[in-house]
Amino acid sequence: MLSQEDNELLTRVGPGTLMGNLLRRYWVPACLTSEIAEPDGEPLRVKLFGERLVAFRDTEGKVGLLQEGCPHRGASLFFGRNEECGLRCPYHGWKFETDGQCVDQPSEVRPFANQIKARSYPTYESGGIVWTYMGPPEHKPPFRDFGTESLAPDEIMVSKEFIDCNFVQSLDGDLDTSHISNLHQWHAIADLPDQGTDRPGYPTNNDSLRFWRHDPKAIIEIEEEYYGFRYVGLRRTPNGYRQARVYAYIMPFTAIISNPPFATRHLTIVPIDDHTTWRYSYTTQVNPNPRNIGGPPFFAVDNFPYVRFRSTGVLERHYTKENNYQIDREVQKNVSFTGVPEFRAQDLMVTETAQPTYDGFIYDRTQEHLGSGDLALLRMHQYLLNSARELAANGTTPPGIGEYDYRSIRAAEKILAEGEDWRVLGTNDDPTVQESELARQQQVSGK
Repeated sequence: MLSQEDNELLTRVGPGTLMGNLLRRYWVPACLTSEIAEPDGEPLRVKLFGERLVAFRDTEGKVGLLQEGCPHRGASLFFGRNEECGLRCPYHGWKFETDGQCVDQPSEVRPFANQIKARSYPTYESGGIVWTYMGPPEHKPPFRDFGTESLAPDEIMVSKEFIDCNFVQSLDGDLDTSHISNLHQWHAIADLPDQGTDRPGYPTNNDSLRFWRHDPKAIIEIEEEYYGFRYVGLRRTPNGYRQARVYAYIMPFTAIISNPPFATRHLTIVPIDDHTTWRYSYTTQVNPNPRNIGGPPFFAVDNFPYVRFRSTGVLERHYTKENNYQIDREVQKNVSFTGVPEFRAQDLMVTETAQPTYDGFIYDRTQEHLGSGDLALLRMHQYLLNSARELAANGTTPPGIGEYDYRSIRAAEKILAEGEDWRVLGTNDDPTVQESELARQQQVSGK
């Protein structure tokens, strides 16, 4: 459990907070490119780390991210006119460029536009996301390319999902390998046919589901990395082998979830404020699996009882706190472990409804009792807490900032051979990764 002081530090992200200062030192998603796709189109309200902002694309296609309130009298620039390379306030016509500079004051006898600048943040577009940096300008790091820079427009897949809880609650769920042996189970998994992959090598997704059910007591091992850490959940298969599910945690709030043979899809959990969150899911690399290892995704296995959800754009929420995630108690007794009909909604049910603190919103970690399956969560909390304190006390550069090969960060899944080290899985030394990279290079050269 955490002390109340540590829980407050961990979860409070507004301006001037220690955690807020840490998170602002990274490039973070502000919105989807598709939300402001049209030059001179409709502005978009954006809220990040408790700050009310507005995003717009000007006539030339440049993206601005400004304070929502006009510096003149505080009117919302969301209602502004996006025209002729600037956003014009509807109240008195003051006009602001994408960098926040005021360039016109039509109702002023003696204009002083050159002295007025709205608070603005730099933006950068990559992988279907508008990213922003909200920290001190003198510490702005280079953009971290996880692979999105080389994606063609038709290779981009990105979604954005509203999460009705603090960002750490959502991140806790994405880094938890133990819950898959319970929360996402359904009774018919026991009837799935054995596809013959319970042996060293890559299991099918169909067999992997059976292995989760067979051994719910995952053994956690953690390996420190420059960007955070990788960790593995080790389970025994029915035939006595070790299944390794490798996850990656990238500071400050990104997870990559395991998948055979390896995975590069990022989940980035961005605080709207202390109480609500956006969860971005996006492609970083294409064709990581040229031999179709693992077969069809587990959403396509026989007797899969859950509703599929749309995977691109701003996702709609049909399963919420207000409707109890449409839980069906008869289904819970006879079909699935939870009775919640959508796979993703099962995660939302348990993360959004965690017992709150006195303020009624943020989960009270002073009351929790953690076990061996929670080691990755503990380590992630330590990274955030220690980094925030070291930044405040000594100005220490947070982990994962600098010139690194971010594209080589991957999750993975495999059944280990005798003596095989899980730490190699998904790295540049993994033969399957090398095979995939070669296939990608051949594909690029053939275009």
